[in-house]
Amino acid sequence: MQRCATSPIRKRLAGAFLALGVFLATGMAPAQTAENSVSLTLPQARLLAGHALETGQPALALRLSAGLVQANPKDPVAHYMQALAYAGLNRNREGRRAAARAYRLTDIGSDRMRAAELASKLSYAEGRPTLAQIWLRRTAIHAESKEVSQQIARDYRILRQRNPWSFSVNAGLRPSDNVNNGSSSRYNTIDGEPDYGLRPADAVALSGVIATLDTMLGYRLRGNRQSATYLLGRLYISRVALSDSAKALAPGVSGRKYGSTYGELTLRHAFAIGAPREGNFASVSASLGESRFGGDRNFYFARLFGDRTWALSEASSLTLGVLAEDRFKAKSKANDARVYGLSAVFDHRLQGGNRLGLSLSLRDVSAQAMNGTYSGASLRGTVTFDKRLGPARVSAGLAMGATDYPLIAAGLNAFGQVVFAPRDDKTIAGDLTFFFEEYDYAGFAPTLTLQASKTDSNISIYSARDFSLALGIKSTF
Repeated sequence: MQRCATSPIRKRLAGAFLALGVFLATGMAPAQTAENSVSLTLPQARLLAGHALETGQPALALRLSAGLVQANPKDPVAHYMQALAYAGLNRNREGRRAAARAYRLTDIGSDRMRAAELASKLSYAEGRPTLAQIWLRRTAIHAESKEVSQQIARDYRILRQRNPWSFSVNAGLRPSDNVNNGSSSRYNTIDGEPDYGLRPADAVALSGVIATLDTMLGYRLRGNRQSATYLLGRLYISRVALSDSAKALAPGVSGRKYGSTYGELTLRHAFAIGAPREGNFASVSASLGESRFGGDRNFYFARLFGDRTWALSEASSLTLGVLAEDRFKAKSKANDARVYGLSAVFDHRLQGGNRLGLSLSLRDVSAQAMNGTYSGASLRGTVTFDKRLGPARVSAGLAMGATDYPLIAAGLNAFGQVVFAPRDDKTIAGDLTFFFEEYDYAGFAPTLTLQASKTDSNISIYSARDFSLALGIKSTF
């Protein structure tokens, strides 16, 4: 890594070694007391501590740096020397703490990067790879060049592979003109015939802001080059704030009604098929979880999932997956259901660096109530461009889907009788994402996503449109 020659730590260490050269050339010695102990000035102690570090005498450097810290507890150079001395003695915990103090006491970017880098190395040597990752992200804040940032990213990826713990956090704010997935119109028709039932005010699309937090924590229980077993936990939280116009349109309705929480615990086993480097592998997983909506339990679920990936070439891969899920103890019979699914994902990297993706998803849901029984299919294509558009990396997606409900309670006729009818929904959705990776802080950079979708249904209350602008953060590592 590059280093800044004007930083206090570097200047003082360089000055110490220069003074040491003068000291050795002139033969001037420190004053001695009557008890034959050596009395040093602070500059002399600093120069001898630096010389001790340079010549492989960490014990002497530790004693000298301890005196420097005692004389001036706010001297970052003294704490950094002390951290180096502890590192030389394999006292990694004390060294990491001394490096952390040096980091906090200096406001020079290059010195902070140097101290954070040392703290990261000592954290890893201490057997705390997660803390090492945190300190490595702090070095990224003070990276002096693009090359340094790229090296930090490579080091972080190596740490992530070696760390049995994994974690991710994604947060976002999404202004939307349809936070409740409401209808485009308050009036309902069933295959062109009017529905004479009354609809609540919040049945139509309401505008507002959706805030989301998606967190994952995982632990690798065992692993080698051929297989690995993981315990994974996920928590997804979505909260809604209605706009003033939405509150005027639906008085008395709170955004809390549309908030959702989803949590699951998963045991996953992945294994290579053939040589690990060939890219052919499979996984099986079992999950337990709960879905909540509007503050109430929606349902519990138990899920089994398996997938198989084939490396078709160095640039292409295909993944097939199968899913079975049981939803139970549901709030409504429409959510007390069994779900079966098939999926396929094709990924291809073009010669220019662009990536193409194509995914197909099939679902069949059988519920205790007819309104929750349906089958559906969706197809989504994505492209991620290698070349930046200004400061941003760009990706785009387009999806089409169809959902078929054999029969639902669709509304009321003119005589007040319930009308049962098939429901047929067709959806098209697109998104455009800009990732501003050059504007990162600690390895996190902002994203901006434009999303639009349209659903047409033969039962018009289920026809909807949505346009939103999502702001989020994403790791650059």
